[in-house]
Amino acid sequence: MRDRIQELYALEQLSGGNSCVHRLHPTVKLLTTVFFIITVVSFDRYAFGRLIPYIFYPTLMMALSEIPYIMLLKRFLVTLPFCLFAGVTNVIFDNEPAFLIGGVAVSYGLVSLFTILFRTYLCVMALLVLISVTPFSEITKSMRRLKAPHIFIVIFEMTYRYIAVLFEEAYSMYIAYTLRSAGAKGIRIKDMGSFVGQLVLRSLDRAERVYNAMKCRGYALHNLPQSTRKLTHKDLIFLAVTCFLCAAFRCIVF
Repeated sequence: MRDRIQELYALEQLSGGNSCVHRLHPTVKLLTTVFFIITVVSFDRYAFGRLIPYIFYPTLMMALSEIPYIMLLKRFLVTLPFCLFAGVTNVIFDNEPAFLIGGVAVSYGLVSLFTILFRTYLCVMALLVLISVTPFSEITKSMRRLKAPHIFIVIFEMTYRYIAVLFEEAYSMYIAYTLRSAGAKGIRIKDMGSFVGQLVLRSLDRAERVYNAMKCRGYALHNLPQSTRKLTHKDLIFLAVTCFLCAAFRCIVF
């Protein structure tokens, strides 16, 4: 479980790099990612071929920032079961032939399944790249700069920071449980209810103490320092070129 906690924040540790992508303004990277995702999800469920050019963004960003592809791919695979569950029903009910490959009919449902998988891959990889090249604090500052809903930003911050608290408490309780259970493998069903209840109470108590410590050190939800970093011409060129390409691929029909 400690390894899982480390993996949770492994991507953010990559954000301390010094590549040309890391040095871009956080707000520009956030806007580019949002625009990229909006254009990708705007395609219909049969537009698999039109989505292929969009592979340029995650591929180019990973290459320029020198992010290990395997690390991002492992995190994408977590979302794969949800995509398959959403797309398998299309294969079952939408069985009208779309085209032939070597005499074998390919249904619209199968095209829809591959479109869902590929669209999810593009969106998830774009988000993972953003997290890998931008510190989490800079992302939330950019969201405040763009006037995102305050309550959404606070929930986003607290969930991301306190999830490790939940894992650490679960790890400590699990070790204590196994030491008292004479070598039992896993948590027994009869003990699961009390285990989860105690986990919630312990996590809330520790999260409250962590939050009080943050307030003692000057953390204020409504008076946080804003980013004073200025946009450069390189940032504006990157934003304009990327958004133009995304819009062009959306408008061009081939």
